[in-house]
Amino acid sequence: MLPIEGMTCASCVARVEKALARVPGVSKVSVNLATEAATVEGAADAGALARAIETAGYQVGEVETSLSIEGMTCASCVARVEKALLKAPGVKSASVNLATESARVRHLPGLDIDALLAAVAQAGYAAQPLAEDQPAAAPHHAGEGRAVALAALFSLPLLAPMLTLPFGVHWMLPGWLQLLLATPVQFWLGARFYIAGWKAVKAKSGNMDLLVALGTSAAWGLSAYLLFKGADPHHLYFEASAVVITLVLLGKWLEARAKRHTADAIRALQALRPDAARVRRDGAEVEVPLARLQIGDVMVIRPGERIPADARVTEGTSHVDESLLTGEPLPRSRGMGDSLTGGAINGEGLLAAEVTAVGAETTLARIIRLVENAQAAKAPIQRLVDKVSAVFVPVVLIIALLTLLGWLLSGAPAQQAIIHAVSVLVIACPCALGLATPAAIMVGTGAAARRGILIKDAEALETAHRVKVVVFDKTGTLTAGQPEVVAIEAAPGVTSERVLELAAALQQGSEHPLARAVMRAFGADKRPLSVQGFRALPGRGVEGEVEGAALRLGSRRLLAETDISGAPLEAAAQALEREGRSLAWLSRDGSLLGLIAFGDPVKPGAAQAVSELHKLGVKTALLTGDNHGSAAAAARALGIDEVHAEVLPEGKAEVVAQLKQNGTVVAMVGDGINDAPALAAADVGLAMGSGTDVAMHTAGITLMRGDPRLVPQALDIARRTRAKIRQNLFWAFVYNVVGIPLAALGYLSPVVAGLAMAASSVSVVSNALLLKRWRPANE
Repeated sequence: MLPIEGMTCASCVARVEKALARVPGVSKVSVNLATEAATVEGAADAGALARAIETAGYQVGEVETSLSIEGMTCASCVARVEKALLKAPGVKSASVNLATESARVRHLPGLDIDALLAAVAQAGYAAQPLAEDQPAAAPHHAGEGRAVALAALFSLPLLAPMLTLPFGVHWMLPGWLQLLLATPVQFWLGARFYIAGWKAVKAKSGNMDLLVALGTSAAWGLSAYLLFKGADPHHLYFEASAVVITLVLLGKWLEARAKRHTADAIRALQALRPDAARVRRDGAEVEVPLARLQIGDVMVIRPGERIPADARVTEGTSHVDESLLTGEPLPRSRGMGDSLTGGAINGEGLLAAEVTAVGAETTLARIIRLVENAQAAKAPIQRLVDKVSAVFVPVVLIIALLTLLGWLLSGAPAQQAIIHAVSVLVIACPCALGLATPAAIMVGTGAAARRGILIKDAEALETAHRVKVVVFDKTGTLTAGQPEVVAIEAAPGVTSERVLELAAALQQGSEHPLARAVMRAFGADKRPLSVQGFRALPGRGVEGEVEGAALRLGSRRLLAETDISGAPLEAAAQALEREGRSLAWLSRDGSLLGLIAFGDPVKPGAAQAVSELHKLGVKTALLTGDNHGSAAAAARALGIDEVHAEVLPEGKAEVVAQLKQNGTVVAMVGDGINDAPALAAADVGLAMGSGTDVAMHTAGITLMRGDPRLVPQALDIARRTRAKIRQNLFWAFVYNVVGIPLAALGYLSPVVAGLAMAASSVSVVSNALLLKRWRPANE
């Protein structure tokens, strides 16, 4: 599939298809405007296809490839893999995640995946492509626990004399026995450090493995030299080399276990997808693998079963539990024509449903992609870490060399100088730096996803914690979005029934909430009058021809545009507006016929949401196209700080821009197409999952259910995740800034340094995992 940028209409599609069809080797072409992509069958050259698209006046978009990376141990490894991938021809960007041991590469179509794998291999690592439905998660390395146990078994006798010393017991193993115990740990169980360190040297770089290999080799080599010189067993350092490797192995094993927990949210979402579906084929019910399910298939879903894919109910009624998808605890009633979300659990009824989406296009698959994208992305604060990581290992090697020279110049024995240099090499740990940010992001976005909050990327997370003003759309966001007709006022000589009849003629077939309210008031069993030349007037209303007369239904602005006086109904209109009602004025051939008043009830959790935002120190604003009276009444009821009413869709973005003046960070919450410009204009957009795909695509955060209380929850988890990132980075930096000088000054033995290094990585991941305990304050 070729992504194509710049297409805006059907003629664009035709032009691209025509250009691609001329390429030699192309047998069939299909261009989709909705997905902005082309499917090409045949044996055509990728470069020729790209040139054909560019000749037609469009650009070939970028595609994304995910890779699993083996062998990374620290932030320096991440930087090296990214640098290698960016050198591959056609690669535009690369993001490597240490927590999931994966990479996401954006490149031009036609790039051979083998070129990416070769680039990673040249950097000293191994890579494998990840399938589209395969989540990036920290892999399980078999044998890690066994290696730790064996290393501990060999190292414990070496450590035992130190443990018994405080109790007055003075003894030491013979030197030759120390050598026999330490050597397998150093060169067998510790072989991974030599292999990874050598790869780093070949790539003209450094990493944690190189530091460990150099440090422990120095301790082992010094001890072996002294042993063969006949030194006293008390003056050997075999326990330092063996215990350091054991502690590092233990730390990496604990770190790997903790990292696997950071991907729990992805695994939980993946588990919602059943392996098979029961469908009707040729009059019989048959079970088919999920991969063979097709749009249009009619599924049969029994009570208690998971719904295999997105569908629309064709038979039966039931309650559906969507809690694991949306966070909504109460099952929702579903009947004829209602939509079903794949992964939800059917309740007590037997349902038949027609499949509307399969594979990567299902709601569940899109949720998983959003969570994966957020977890794979780098937060802006990570750029500082990347800069430090690029020079970390060389700087540590220089400090270790200076430590060695300094102690020698001060007159210390050579073995003492070497041991202090070893301590510097062992305690320096770029692992904690590399894990600090991605671990917190993975756990934070996972915790949010379980509550029905989908964070699109790390930048949205980074911005959300600084939000000072939240701007709410009104209809469908703070209100139920199901307005009802509460009053009809007719002009002299016209009946209320006639006003409703003509309004229904204009509104038939429309999906606008006010239109549906009119049709409900008119009656589902009645047939409306026919309309000709129907046209929507964005932000103002609609117009069309009914019974040979030009009808207009819309706002007061529309009435003024046609120079029609609303004086006959002005008193009634003002009274209704003071009650917070929305008004639609109906005119025919320049004459006023009447008005219809609508009421839209406020959502139950809206007032609590505004109150929670105020507790977080966030101001609130209401931005709506509704009249001032309706907007002011809703704002008063909810406690919203400021109101912007009667704003056209294109004007909403301007209001948001004004609120952003003086550096104020603004969030916009909306659910409709008309909110998309404002969502894009805000520093961070939050789209209600009950809204349109356009709004969800534009927003940085998607709320999977239409509950306003998710807004303060989203800001709260963003703040807590940001706090965890800062805590992790603080301790990772402080640990190295304090630990390295202490080791250089001789205050830390290699054993203590190894313990501290192992503890640093585990503590960073464990601190991030505390976010799994997060519970919203308003629950």
